[in-house]
Amino acid sequence: MTEIRQKTVLITGASSGMGKAAAAMLADKGFRVILLCKNKERGEKAQAELKQKNQRRELELALCDLGSMKDIRRFTDEWNKRGEVLDVLINNAGVISLNRRETEDGLEEQFGVNHIGHFLLTLRLLDTMKRGSRIVVVASGAHRIGKIHFSNFNLTYGFHVIKAYSQSKLANVLFTRELARRLKNQGITVNCCHPGAVATSMGIDRESGFGKSITSLLKPFFLTPEEGAQTTVFLATSPAVQKVTGKYYYKEAKEKTSRLAKSKSLAEKLFVLSENITDERLINHLPIEQ
Repeated sequence: MTEIRQKTVLITGASSGMGKAAAAMLADKGFRVILLCKNKERGEKAQAELKQKNQRRELELALCDLGSMKDIRRFTDEWNKRGEVLDVLINNAGVISLNRRETEDGLEEQFGVNHIGHFLLTLRLLDTMKRGSRIVVVASGAHRIGKIHFSNFNLTYGFHVIKAYSQSKLANVLFTRELARRLKNQGITVNCCHPGAVATSMGIDRESGFGKSITSLLKPFFLTPEEGAQTTVFLATSPAVQKVTGKYYYKEAKEKTSRLAKSKSLAEKLFVLSENITDERLINHLPIEQ
């Protein structure tokens, strides 16, 4: 009798909010969940809390800073050496910064983490994906007001938090569409979603605490992290979307995107820019055949 292999899902930004909620929901569905976190202390705390609520949950903590291409390469090298199949990748982590900040590589933080960090992580993890694997990108309705500022993507001039965040979220949708197109023959699906307005700590400055009081006041009007994670989990698990790829979802249903998000030429241009920034090529990371 053939033993059924337990499926593995990796979630970025899994120490809090929607990432943590999705981890709980997927672990309860029988997935082995890799919590990919930047901060060891917060990651261990989240892992312990999730385990405390259900001891049967299979949870593994892994550390990676999505604002560091060097660290992403370190983590993916370690993961790929294990030779394990990755069934689902959920690109959930996200940052919002009121002031212009840069990643270790000198990229504007929101573009650098929300898009470029996930772009590099995804390409390098493709080495251990197979036909039937799924990639889920947590985007945002903010993509509708976004533009890709190709001549100023680092926003070294004219920075504004909304301009930066919406650019990174439009990049998420364009990346989803272009990667789905390029992986179509590999049998790997790539979809993205808008989780809705969710009460998380993403907009709170961890050092100063700025934004905490505003978030507390608005919390009754927001979705819970569990409600926000539902569409992510749907895209990661539902048989209904097993062969659907390159789409944008909201409340477990296909949703229209902005006009710019539909642009094939824009998606291809961004993909090439991202390959050049990371010095990584998709052709070098085509999935294993199984």
